[in-house]
Amino acid sequence: MTAAAALDRSALAGQGCGHAPGAVSQALIDRLITVLPAAAAGVRLSSGAPAVTLALPELAPIVAALAPAARPVRYVLFDKTRETNWAVPWHQDRTIAVAGRCDMPGYGPWSVKQGVIHVEPPFPVMAAMLTLRLHLDDCPADNAPLLVVPGSHRQRHAAAAVAGIAAAGDIVTCCAAAGDVWVYYTPIIHASQRAERPRRRRVLQIDYCAASLPPELAWAA
Repeated sequence: MTAAAALDRSALAGQGCGHAPGAVSQALIDRLITVLPAAAAGVRLSSGAPAVTLALPELAPIVAALAPAARPVRYVLFDKTRETNWAVPWHQDRTIAVAGRCDMPGYGPWSVKQGVIHVEPPFPVMAAMLTLRLHLDDCPADNAPLLVVPGSHRQRHAAAAVAGIAAAGDIVTCCAAAGDVWVYYTPIIHASQRAERPRRRRVLQIDYCAASLPPELAWAA
């Protein structure tokens, strides 16, 4: 069974997340590791980065099965180690990275992160986004797997309410082996704790979007 076939699309739509075990081979993982840049808490990659070029064809069948119109729009490498063992509080992704600022109704506020312009778009744009997390190392429960609140992807929640929603709901712990891919709708409420037994935990994260931006805006990727 392929990784795309292993994903339960109805469950993904309902819960907002899904697991594709063994989506890529160890041989590809080994190749990816040789071309990765150094990363602390996280580093944004360009669309032409060697790791991105290697990973996209392998992930394409998963995306085609779930959102055929989606295209990659952002690439981030996370490298959590004993020395960089950070935690991320409960939150909901709200912004997209764009090539330049153009004020228009429905888009804002604006910000700059790592030198890249970001903006909060209308929620339908976020709702059309999928995030794929390709694990390059094993990520058991004690090595800070992603935590998500199933079903929380369907609307934009007030930032002040997110922690309470997480505390009151069920939590999915996204444990993974090297080569696994976790898929979730980008607006899902999620967090990551500090690792209890920290060791290398590299994740190549790629965001895809099936929505188009206004002609005045362009994706930064």
